[in-house]
Amino acid sequence: AVVSTQSTGSEEKRALSGHSMGGHGSLVIFMKNPHLFKCCTALAPISNPCQGLWGVKAFSNYFGEDRAVWADWDATELAGKFTADTPANILVCQGDTDKFLEKELLTGNFVEVAKGNSCLNVDYRLREGYDHFYPYIATFLHEHFEYIAKFIC
Repeated sequence: AVVSTQSTGSEEKRALSGHSMGGHGSLVIFMKNPHLFKCCTALAPISNPCQGLWGVKAFSNYFGEDRAVWADWDATELAGKFTADTPANILVCQGDTDKFLEKELLTGNFVEVAKGNSCLNVDYRLREGYDHFYPYIATFLHEHFEYIAKFIC
């Protein structure tokens, strides 16, 4: 989802947010276009598709077998080479009982790489007892709206 507001001047302020595959898309779009967005949030994002079971299958179908091409569309790979004049702000939330976490989402890979990049300001929130689905999203979505509001309102 793209959240947008018009400030009192002419500058439009935008943020990105998404869940799972949409969370990955938000991270990728944000890091490829930091000049367009004030921040990004992701709930249980697919974070390192070059390494995950689903991602390898999907990227093979989308991009062929050249893994160098895959890296241009992998949030973790992008986080490692991301540059910006000012740190980019990202909120990532993840349930610790998410059955996709260890083999598909690989959120920890993204967080580790992103926290090692001084151009990225990552707020990572691991949620005890939560999985991947609606109750998790419904419980914490307001925090994403509050985070976004800090940057676009």
